[in-house]
Formats: sequence, C-alpha cells, structure tokens
Amino acid sequence: MGEPLRIGVVGMGSISGTYLRTLARLPQVRVTRLADLDAARAEAAVEHAPDALAVPVPELLDCDEVDLVLNLTTPAAHAEVGLAALAAGKHLYGEKPLALDTGQARALLAQAGGQRIGAAPDTALGTGTQTARRAIAEGLIGTPVAANAAFVTAGHESWHPDPDFYYQPGGGPLFDMGPYYLTSLIHLLGPVRRVNGMSSRSRPERVIGSGPRAGTRVPVDVETHVAALLEHASGALTTLITSFEAMATRQPDIEVHGTEGSLVVPDPNVFGGDVLFRRELDWAGLGATAGYRDGGRGIGVADLAERMQAGLPHRAAADVALHVLDVMESVLTAAREQVSVTLTSSCLIPDLVPIGTLYA
Repeated sequence: MGEPLRIGVVGMGSISGTYLRTLARLPQVRVTRLADLDAARAEAAVEHAPDALAVPVPELLDCDEVDLVLNLTTPAAHAEVGLAALAAGKHLYGEKPLALDTGQARALLAQAGGQRIGAAPDTALGTGTQTARRAIAEGLIGTPVAANAAFVTAGHESWHPDPDFYYQPGGGPLFDMGPYYLTSLIHLLGPVRRVNGMSSRSRPERVIGSGPRAGTRVPVDVETHVAALLEHASGALTTLITSFEAMATRQPDIEVHGTEGSLVVPDPNVFGGDVLFRRELDWAGLGATAGYRDGGRGIGVADLAERMQAGLPHRAAADVALHVLDVMESVLTAAREQVSVTLTSSCLIPDLVPIGTLYA
C-alpha cells in the first residue's frame, strides 16, 4: 500500500464524529484538515482527529495536504461545496444525497476531470448486503422477482437538536433514508428503469423535542410519507415505504423473493447483521460470505483510496448515487403528477466486495 490519501473534512455536524472515529482506524486514509462555518465546531472535532488542523473552508480547499474533500455538510450545500472541491483539483466524497436534484448532481459529475467522486451510503459494502448479493448471484433463490422494504419513524425532531434540514428540500424520509435502501437494492437487483409513487404530509410543522431549541417549531416543506413501486431493469419489482409519520415498523430489513426461495437482508442503515434464507419450511442464517467486516461510515472513502491505487473503480460510486437520486426524484414526480416515470439514468453495479476488512 502506498501513502495514505489525505482527507479534508468539511462539515462538523452530528455525523462527523462517526466518520472521524472510523477514518482514524483506516490505514488507507489520513485526516489532515477540518472545517466548518462554525470555527468552534471544527476546533472541537480535532479531538477525533488529533493529527488534523481546524481551518476555514477556503483554506482547506486550497491546502496542498488535502487530496480528497469529504463533504459532510447539510444537503443544501452538497453541490456548492462539491463543485468548489473539484474546482480546487481535489477528489470528492459526499454524504447522501449526492445533491438536491439530478441537475446539480450531473453538474458535479461534469466538473470532474481526472478526479474521483464517491458518495455515501457505504453501508451497502458491509457483510449484510454483500452476503445477500453473493447468494442471489449464485442462484440461491432462483430468479429474483420481487423485494419489499420499509423505513418508518415518527420523525427525527424528537432527538436531533437541529432537525430543520430534514424537513427542507433534500430531506424528508425518502431523501434522508431512501439512499440506504435504494443503494442496497441496486447492489442486489440492479438499476431501476421505471417508478410509480404516492406521497403525503400530515402536518405543516414539527416541534423540536430536545436540546437548546426544544419547543421550536420547524416548517415542513417536504412529503413525509412516500410509497414507491420500482421496476428494475432485470424485471424484478420492489415496494418501498419511507415515513416520518408513524412510530415504528417490525420490518426495517429488505426482503428479496425469488422463484426458488427468499432472503431477509439486514437493515441497510447498518453494515452487518444476519442474512436469512428460506426455501421450504423455516428460515436459516447464511453466515457472512462477502463484504467488509466491522464496517463504519467512512469505509467507502478507504475503498476509494485503495481501489484508486489499484487503478480500479471504487464501489461507493458516483453513478450509483446519481441513479439513486434520479429514482427518488422520479418517485416524487410520479406521486405529484400521478403518472409512471421512466428514468433517464442507469448505473453499473459495483464489484462484489470479497469477505475481508479495510482496517489495520
């Protein structure tokens, strides 16, 4: 392995600590700079990256000791920060969604010259989704014909101290949690060619339930319950529900059904979990056969670094993230206009991850 890829992180919100703790354990990368519009938050984050310096965003983008910008800003800033990073000659890895809409996302991809663009989620690279993918590829359930999945919660305002962006464009249950489900489904069943959708929102505002802003009312500018039907290019059909309107579901997992059996794929918001298989009378565990073990948010960045050195496509790929964004945007269009929408994008299915680890 060559020199670690040097990482500059922009955006020190709630998810940044999780990334920084993971990146500190990965020999393929080294965090060198941290930046946030709130300088104090960047300074505080140095606790999780003691070799890094806290600097203003322009200084991070101009720094010769940054090879890749990890963009952890809120969705509204994803495209702006991403374009600035690419213009500065840096590689880019962004939190989901890739941008607020497909127009912004395509502009990001067009801006890249020789730079790589990666995008969350990287949970699909863990043993859960990858083991299920290998089982499907090896014919364990025959020909896949259908899948179903649901994410249901009452909303993030009960625990998040600044949940405003969850209820603005780029948020909502589909754009917030849909990328986890859709990315895994694309790894399992391939790209989507057509969608239908229905959606609703029950309340014009939400009330923050914790932190210094508790009691503050937040306007709701997005759909908060979305039901989607996806037709994959393979012919398989997926039913997906994402909701900020109910308390919980007993089915946070993905079920995939084939002509000869069914799989339960673990919650795509985590990296591991048990894959279950049923052909006749009862469910049985498969055991991990593929994927990165002990994954954490940030393994997609290490995968990018390792695959770039080897001259191979990285697996948390921008074309997958663009396609996921296109699916979500198209579902909302289908719901709004009460029509089926044929997608204008597709993507390559990333290489299967062999069983193993990226950690030192």
